[in-house]
Amino acid sequence: MRAHPETTRQYPGDPQGIPQTMRAAVRQRYGQADVVEAREVAVPVPGAEEVLVEVHAAGLDRGVWHLMTGTPYLLRLAGFGLRRPRQPVLGMDVAGRVAAVGRDVTRFAVGDEVFGIGTGTFAEYALARQDKLVAKPAGLTFVQAAAVAISGLTALQALHDVGRVRAGQRVLVLGASGGVGSFVVQLARAAGAEVTGVCSAAKADLVRSLGAHHVIDYAGADPTDGTVRYDLILDIGGRTRLAKLRRALTATRTLVIVGGEDGGRWTGGIGRQLRALAVSPLLKQRLTTFISAESGEGIERLRAAGEVGRRTPAVGRIYPLDEVPTALRDHEAGRARGKSVIQVRPAL
Repeated sequence: MRAHPETTRQYPGDPQGIPQTMRAAVRQRYGQADVVEAREVAVPVPGAEEVLVEVHAAGLDRGVWHLMTGTPYLLRLAGFGLRRPRQPVLGMDVAGRVAAVGRDVTRFAVGDEVFGIGTGTFAEYALARQDKLVAKPAGLTFVQAAAVAISGLTALQALHDVGRVRAGQRVLVLGASGGVGSFVVQLARAAGAEVTGVCSAAKADLVRSLGAHHVIDYAGADPTDGTVRYDLILDIGGRTRLAKLRRALTATRTLVIVGGEDGGRWTGGIGRQLRALAVSPLLKQRLTTFISAESGEGIERLRAAGEVGRRTPAVGRIYPLDEVPTALRDHEAGRARGKSVIQVRPAL
C-alpha cells in the first residue's frame, strides 16, 4: 500500500496517523460504471455526532448502483443531488476501526472495531453517525461484517416487522441468492418457516446452504403458477406482476415487495409498490411494501436474531478498491452470489 503524506489537519482528540488524503472510488456525474474511478481525495473530518472509520471492507448492494446512476430520478429529488451527486464517493456498508470521533460521540473510542452504515465507504476512510454503528463481533472478519448492515436490516424488517413471519408458515423468497435474499432465507428458517428460495440454477447450491427447504430455478419453473400457495411472499428487487404474485398467495396472507427494477427512470419499481398499496384495502390478501430504516438499534436486533456473529453472512466475490467498476458491472449483470464486498485493506 502506498505511503500517505504527513497529516497537518486537526481531528477531534488529535489522533495520530491520519493522512490528509486517501484513495476512494469516486464519480463526479451520474452514469454507468465507467463514470467511477479510484482517485485521491481529502480525508473527511467527523462532525459532532460522527465517527471517522478506517475502512477495512465495504459491502455493495443494489442501492449503490442506483446512487451511481441517479435513477430512479426520485432519488435525486430526495436530496442526493439533482444534476450531479452531492456525495461523490460511493458506498454505504462499512466495517473497520475507529480512527477519530466527534466531540459528542460517547459510544465509541479510537481503536474500536465497528461495522454498520456510513457515507462514502468505498474509500480508505469514511464517516458514519455513531447511532448507525455497532461493535464488530469477534467471530466476524471485517469482510463478513461489511456484508451485514444494509442487506440484513432490510431482510429483518421485511420478514419480521412487515411480513410478520410465523413458525410453520410457507415462505416464498424471490431473489433468494442476493444480499437481502440470502439474509431473508436464513432469518425465515430461524423463525421456523418452511422456506422456498427462487434463484438461477447456478446459485441453487448457495440458497440450499443458507437453509432453504426447497429451491426453484426461475428459468425452469414458474414459482407463481399457483401449484403451491404461500403464506408469505417476499419479492426482492423483482419485476413479477402483482396478479401473478397474488396467484401464489393464500387467500388471507401477505406479499411484501422489497424494492423493484421496473417502472421507468422516474419511479423505478415504486410504481408497482404504489399499485400494491392502492389495491390492498380492497382485498383479503395483504399487499405491502416499506422503506428500510437504518439504525444501530436495528443492527443489534440482527445480532439478537442470530444472524450476526453466530451465522456467517453470504459473502460472494471480494473486490479490491480499484475494481469497484468491475464489481458494479458484475452486480448489474446478475453475476453476484450473495453480497459482494469491496476489500479496502488487506485481511489481518
